[in-house]
Amino acid sequence: MEFALTDEQRMLDESLRGYLARELPLETLKALAREGQGVSEKHWRELAELGVAGLMVPAEHGGAGLGVLDAAVAAEALGYAGAPVAFAGPAVMAPLAVSLMASAAQQAEWLPRMAAGEMRVAVAFAGGTGQTGRADVTLDGTTLSGAIDGVLDAAGATHVLTILPDGRAALAEVRGSGVTGEVKPTLDRTRPLSQVTFDKAPVAVLDASNDAAAAARRVRDAGRVMLAADTLGAAQAMLDKAVAYAKERVQFGRVIASFQAIKHMSAEMATELEPCRAMVWYAAHAADAIPEDAHVAACHAKAHVAEVGRFVQTKATEVHGGMGFTELMGLELWYKRISLDRHMLGSPERCRHEAAVAQGWVAG
Repeated sequence: MEFALTDEQRMLDESLRGYLARELPLETLKALAREGQGVSEKHWRELAELGVAGLMVPAEHGGAGLGVLDAAVAAEALGYAGAPVAFAGPAVMAPLAVSLMASAAQQAEWLPRMAAGEMRVAVAFAGGTGQTGRADVTLDGTTLSGAIDGVLDAAGATHVLTILPDGRAALAEVRGSGVTGEVKPTLDRTRPLSQVTFDKAPVAVLDASNDAAAAARRVRDAGRVMLAADTLGAAQAMLDKAVAYAKERVQFGRVIASFQAIKHMSAEMATELEPCRAMVWYAAHAADAIPEDAHVAACHAKAHVAEVGRFVQTKATEVHGGMGFTELMGLELWYKRISLDRHMLGSPERCRHEAAVAQGWVAG
């Protein structure tokens, strides 16, 4: 199947990349990473003003009414810039979950606030992604108890949407009683994870879906596509930086880009990376329009792009030689981003296993 981005998607990509190039130069990104919190409130507010927070919020609730493919275009641009802002949770998984699971009254209350960027919702999975650490919560009527480690995009969040193993979802206010969140800086200093604890926390239960498990799977798969797109952008950035460095680094009286070994490494990176874009785009398109393919496509995109990202991060660092291991080049910011993406919402092994189960190749 062949398809290309629409004019609107190209405009989204160009405007977002233009903003990030202007407002997030390398030195600014380094400074934010050194702070260790991985969140730039300034950039989140400005991106929300550009409409990024409301990309997947339906138009009748004040959003752009776009789909997963549009969000994947934005995620790739954010990954390319190494942007220290929450996206997969509050801009993609949360509005999708509310649209699929919440009542009409809940949607009318929450979605406009999400589109405006004032309600920033992290999404926590209590199982179903193969995560390590605590992931055990109990929903008792309208209160939630337990703890979840490694929650993505919870730093700076106003709410946490917890998706239970059976697919039910519960929304808690971070500043409300019974909710404790602790930010834990990770390997990727542009994006921390959080430990969230619930102690009989009051929650709003989202129970309007006819098939809660299927809705939860769609939300998780959308998140996986966003992480694959983020990895794609970060890997492309590392490739571009390696090529640019090779054109200016001189050894033995010649730029190293003229050396056959460097040419081969650059060509290998480009050859491995280019097909990933089609994989990510198809997985995102399937999430919007081909539900029978969506789950398997998301699993394969997440798994394969993670493997290619590891290859590119290694080769790009080798092209830089010893400079690639220094903070001066900033290369480690994208290296670490790719590494964290690999394990969030399911490792390549986990995603391949789920795809095999979905296709009947192995037992669940």
